[in-house]
Amino acid sequence: PNLSLISLNRPKAGVPTIMSYQEPYERLPEDVRDHHRAMRSLVEEIEAVDWYNQRVATTEDEQLKAILAHNRDEEMEHASMLLEWLRRNMPGWDHELRDYLFTDKPIAHP
Repeated sequence: PNLSLISLNRPKAGVPTIMSYQEPYERLPEDVRDHHRAMRSLVEEIEAVDWYNQRVATTEDEQLKAILAHNRDEEMEHASMLLEWLRRNMPGWDHELRDYLFTDKPIAHP
């Protein structure tokens, strides 16, 4: 990856963070920081769904398969909660989600 595009700002002196910011952390308002936290968490939850789903697909142990499927489904719940939080708290999400989710319109409609 092009690391010049990633800013590894540290919110507290000397304490690294796993979150990357494109702009100086200190200049970001708290609501923008919260939006970033939610979006990073959403990415992590979706990745976890993928990882558990791969494990479900490859294990031959039926009990383990059931546990992993349960864990995968919990990650979907977490991702859904974060998406709803974004819909309620970050401008633009409500409009886009209402336009694309739970409709019969073509997904790639204009």
